[in-house]
Amino acid sequence: MENSNVSLTEEIKRLKKERDAAIMAHYYTDGEIQDLADVVGDSLALAQVARTLPNKVIVLCGVHFMGETTKILCPDKTVLVPDMEAGCSLADSCPADEFEKFVKEHPDHTVVSYVNTSAAVKALTDVVVTSSNALKIVKALPEDAKIIFGPDRNLGNYISSETGRKMLIWDGACHVHEQFSLEGIIRLKKEHPRAKVLVHPECKQAVVLLADKVGSTAALLNYAKESPAREFIVATESGILHKMRLQCPEKTFIPAPPEEAGCACNNCAYMKLNTLEKLRDCLRDLAPEIEVDPLIASEAVKSIDRMLSMSE
Repeated sequence: MENSNVSLTEEIKRLKKERDAAIMAHYYTDGEIQDLADVVGDSLALAQVARTLPNKVIVLCGVHFMGETTKILCPDKTVLVPDMEAGCSLADSCPADEFEKFVKEHPDHTVVSYVNTSAAVKALTDVVVTSSNALKIVKALPEDAKIIFGPDRNLGNYISSETGRKMLIWDGACHVHEQFSLEGIIRLKKEHPRAKVLVHPECKQAVVLLADKVGSTAALLNYAKESPAREFIVATESGILHKMRLQCPEKTFIPAPPEEAGCACNNCAYMKLNTLEKLRDCLRDLAPEIEVDPLIASEAVKSIDRMLSMSE
């Protein structure tokens, strides 16, 4: 297997050069994918970097909405994803037609949508946010602004509690972050009393209340690097542990368990659809390719650009 992976890696590097391609990967992909990527980051970082890349081809190793976001920002580039089936339970929880109806029922509201949404939902949105910048952007909106927040109810409730803003919150959730076991984290904390608890804001409120640090994947990584603590219990998708262990080899990172019995960590099945074989194949075949309807893209890019300008 190891020799096979070495061969695949060399083939990917060769194809990447031949195709003038850049590989972008989310922190939740497998470590072997991250190690090959030119850019590794959370949703905000990937969006910020996408336009700056000189390459003609971008391979987005993540999930479908991330590929769409990249294509919206880079309409003249070929944007590929290793597997079109790599979707997102949170994005799926907010169908564009239903969200459009909801928005039209509240025409005097500013629409704030989490980046984990389809291009069609972004086109209905005034400003996109990520877990990295959601607090900053909501705080920057006028105090008397009426706000619709979609689709993650946990992130929306966290922002509401931190800012005091009352928002109309869409009832969606991420299946990974919803499943962390409160009892399991409490048990780990008893076993590792000096460990700091790192929690993504997509988690349920009861889990968030246990946190020493609440933040995006990038924020949790930075906290781990800067903290004097030696042990951390991590309540987000387990792919981030690869980068944490690489950048902090002297520290111990313990994945928070899901509620399902017998599982030691919490994985996003969609993210794990990205494999070396599929990455090689999509560079070889220049497929699957992401396409976004130009009319939808022309509206969606406005909400993304507003996010990027407000994040500076």
